[in-house]
Formats: sequence, C-alpha cells, structure tokens
Amino acid sequence: MATAPCTAFGGVLEGSGERVGQAVLYERVGFLAELSRELTSALVASRWDEDSLQVLAAGLDGRGEPLPFKGWMALRRLDWARDVVPAAEVYVSDRVRRGAEEYAARTLRLALHRRTLLAAVLATWPADPHRRIQAEWTALRALLPVGVSNAEIRNRTRQVREFASKHGRLPAGLCELEEPPRDRRAGTPGRDGPPAGHPSAGGRGHGPAAGETSAVPGPASGRDWAWHVLDLRLPGTVGPEAVLHTPTLRPTAGGRIAVDLPHSRPMATAPATGHTVAVGFDWGLNTLLTGTLGRLTGPNTARRVVTDGRPLLFDATAISAKLHRLRGHREHLATRRDHYRALADGLGSPHLAWGALLDKASVLEVEHERVCARIRHLNQALAWAAARWVVDQTLALGATVIYLEDLATLEARGKRQGNARLSGQVRGSVVEAIRHLAAKAGLAVVTVPARGTSALCPHCLGLLGHHPAPDRLTERGWAWAHCPGCHLSLDRDHAAARRIVSRGLLAQAHTTTDRATGTRTIRTTVEGTVTCVRRPKRTTRRLRRARQQAATPLRPPGPKATPGKSRPTPGRPVADFPPYARGAYGPRHHPPRGGPASGGA
Repeated sequence: MATAPCTAFGGVLEGSGERVGQAVLYERVGFLAELSRELTSALVASRWDEDSLQVLAAGLDGRGEPLPFKGWMALRRLDWARDVVPAAEVYVSDRVRRGAEEYAARTLRLALHRRTLLAAVLATWPADPHRRIQAEWTALRALLPVGVSNAEIRNRTRQVREFASKHGRLPAGLCELEEPPRDRRAGTPGRDGPPAGHPSAGGRGHGPAAGETSAVPGPASGRDWAWHVLDLRLPGTVGPEAVLHTPTLRPTAGGRIAVDLPHSRPMATAPATGHTVAVGFDWGLNTLLTGTLGRLTGPNTARRVVTDGRPLLFDATAISAKLHRLRGHREHLATRRDHYRALADGLGSPHLAWGALLDKASVLEVEHERVCARIRHLNQALAWAAARWVVDQTLALGATVIYLEDLATLEARGKRQGNARLSGQVRGSVVEAIRHLAAKAGLAVVTVPARGTSALCPHCLGLLGHHPAPDRLTERGWAWAHCPGCHLSLDRDHAAARRIVSRGLLAQAHTTTDRATGTRTIRTTVEGTVTCVRRPKRTTRRLRRARQQAATPLRPPGPKATPGKSRPTPGRPVADFPPYARGAYGPRHHPPRGGPASGGA
C-alpha cells in the first residue's frame, strides 16, 4: 500500500449541497484535528497506570469476557471513555469520539510490549549495568518474547540506567519510567472514498473524499456536525486500477488541506527463497548506499558466494551537506525564538517591550516552520531517488532479491556527531520506498542482521583493521578496511556490503515474513566467505559486437577510387569575393595584414 499526497480545494455539504471554500474548510478541519488530539491525549493520560495496563494486557472485562478486537469497543466495554470530555464546552459527535478512542486504545496496547520488555529487564537486572555476563543474558532471553532484538534491550537498559542514576533506585514500572504519550497526529481520518476505481484522464483526475467536521465554530448539538464532500486532484502516480482507501486530512501551515490518500493495487508476491543472484547494500554517512552483486554457486553441501568486485555507490554528499546546513539554521532559529519568549515571560505583559518580543518570536516561528518543511521535502526527494537507483541497479544486474541491513539492529556508537548524522538520515523512508518500488518490479526485499558486518573480513572472516585511507594503514580510522591475514584492502562500506549479501544468500532458508506488514527479515546469522571472481569480458564483448553487427544495416558499395590519386579534390573557386571573405582560411587562420578585415589600406 502506498500513500499519495493530494490537496483539497474545497468541499460541499453532503446534505444541503452548500459550497464550502478552502479557507472555511481549513478552519473546520483544523478544529477537528485539534479536538481529536485533545481527546486522545486526555484518554491516554487518564489510564496511564500499571493497573489499567494490567487489565488491558489480560484482555478481559469486568464480567470475565474477552475484550473486543476494536479498540474503541474495548474501551467502552471497560467504561474508560465516559468521563473524558474536551476542555471547551462543545458537543462531540459519536464518530469523532470513536476515532479518538480507537487511537488511544492502540497507543495503550502498544505500551504493553514496552511494559513486558521492561519487566524482563528489571527482573534480571545485572550486577554491572554497563555489561551483562552470559548467564544474565540467558536469564533475560528466557523472559523476553520471541523476536526482541539486542538494540531494544540495550535501549531499554540505557533508559533504566539513567533513571537509576538520577533517582538512586530502579523504576517500579513503565508508567513511572515514561510520561504518558501525547497524540502528535497532524490530521484526522476521513471517510472511505470510492470502493473501486476512480475517474482519471491522462494519469490525473478528480476524486471525492468525505469527512465529518463541525459546520459552526462551537458545535452545541449533533445538528452542527455535517459531512463534507471534498474535491481532490489525484496525482499521476495513482493509476485507474488503484483501489483507494480511507484518507487522512492535515491542515498545513500554508492554509491548505493536505490529504494523504492510501491506495493499493494487486501485485504478484516475489518468492522469499530460491535466489541465486542478489544485491546487498550497506548504509553509510556521506555515501548513503554502497552495494555489491553476489552469486550463489556450488552444490548444496558446499555452496559459496562469489562477487565481481564492482562497487555500487549512491553518493549523497551534496544533499547531505545541504540538509546539515538547514538543520543548523533550524536550530539557530529555534534558539532565538525560545530566547525571545523567555525574555517576554520575564518582563510580563504590562511591559512595553513584551509585545515586540512576542512579535519577533512569531516571525521566527514562521521561518522555523518553513525550514522544517524544506527539510522534509529534501528528505522525501532523497529517499525516493535512492530507492529508484537501488531498484534500477538490481534490475540491470539481473538480481532477484535486495538485501539490506536491519534498521532495528543498527546503532551508531562513539562520537555524538556521528549519532546525529545517522539519526538525521531518512533510512526508514528509503527502506519503505525500496519495498514499494521493488514490489512493482517483482523483486524481494529482505533485511539481515547488521551486527558485525564491518568487523570481519569478507574473504577470510578475519578481524579487519580500519584506517583513514589505503596509504595510511598505520593510523586508525573508519573509512578504509584492511585485513592483516589475507591482505584484502577495500572501502569499509564495500566490505560490509559483501558481508550483507553473503548473509542473505546463505541464510535465505531462515527468512520470516511478518503477517501484518509483509516485511521479510532474516534473524539467523550464517557466516560465509565471499570470493572475488573475474567477469567474463571476452564473451560479453563478443556478444556485444555480434549484436551491433546484426543491428547495423549493410552499406551500399561506394564509387571506386580514382587510380593514382593522392590529394583531395580542390573546391570550385569563387571569383567574386576574396578568400578571407568566404572563410577559406578556417577558424585558426587569419586574413593577411593590410586587408579589409584588419582595417589597413
């Protein structure tokens, strides 16, 4: 399923047919979004305690019956949503309440996984919080559910360690360790559009969408709520065969109503196993993606991975530098805005400069939003450009599967600057875009464990040494990898890409598919060497020449050469103009001195 960005230009009231302009529609959708966020945050905060989470984890109501699958029905069965009312005295329709209750129930149910993980960490808290021994890891794994990664355990352990250093004790539970999550949604869901198909002309068209919002500023009864049928302009990426789903309405800073329109189309599922040609990609900092081609050869008992040694590089240095400058500018604007607000709060409203300081803060806030929008636009463009490049390279090389590092097991360590650059890149968006484009092309996308891909040599599985450059092997660095055992010397990301494609091809029998999302992951690490082989240049060159000769038409025979001719035939002389006037001297020759062109006599 993909999401297409659209814009609502106006709407019509479903009952009366009254036309609603874009400005009025923007005000009503903004009111609805703010009301939904307020109800959801209040409901989550009212039930953010260990007893409520325990009841929700048990899945039974007061009479011992199982709770419904839908979240809003479960909350109403438990009678948790009756006392939650908005701050303003307005009438809230039942559909709006159901949407807020559903999102609150999903937020509370998502907290159950973190609660289970935290309980296991607290029950097996190690003697040394910075390092666990093997017995402590075994006891912790016995209490954790299946599929929990080491990155989740490290993050939760770090969170508990910081709480213990601050308060001098371990937390009692998740509700004491974390604040109740707030609803940060920027929009509100609408109603389903057409169930199948939509009008389209040349890849573009108009489609309807509906949403219930208040028809007056302060609704006092159910009559003040009405359905609005919105006019949308569908982008060219939504074809006539796409099936539209429930859209999401978002009021933007520019006074527009942005519509996120999910759509899907039937596609054949690529096989998860049986691949012999694959492409593996490693994440980098300046070079966003570094890949290599791998082939699985040999019998079943002695299978090995070979590669041609060619690196595939997606260099995003220029766009990364631009994003780095924009992030610095954004932080500078936020600092100045907060400074003006702090000065205004310190002076108070009776002071003469209070209003001027708030005006300056509002101007900086608008500029801050513009810079944030610019960063989001560049991140989205970068993600889709990288995804298109990955899919095109895979198809050109004849591979059938793409292996990527699992982002859940990827963690930056060391300097804080590297952590900021790693978190600032849009790797999650790149992975989602790759999965979307690969599904359309019939390719499989599988993630493999990222732990240790840059630590061992892909040729001999020996310990690698990291250096700044190939001619500075006596210094410690991170860009270049050199193996002291087999003397393999290559780029660090290229070496990691070979390890990734080897892990994917050798462990493809352990591929698991998530039923909810359809994502494929390999959690079992199978190590193997990667051998670099020579490409069949002669065969490829011979085939290329044969194809060129077959595609080139035969030229007719030309006239026979004159016997004894050794010089070109001179052109016909022109007597009306001098030689320099008709260009006979060429671009590098000049007319004789004293001619008309030189201004002489």
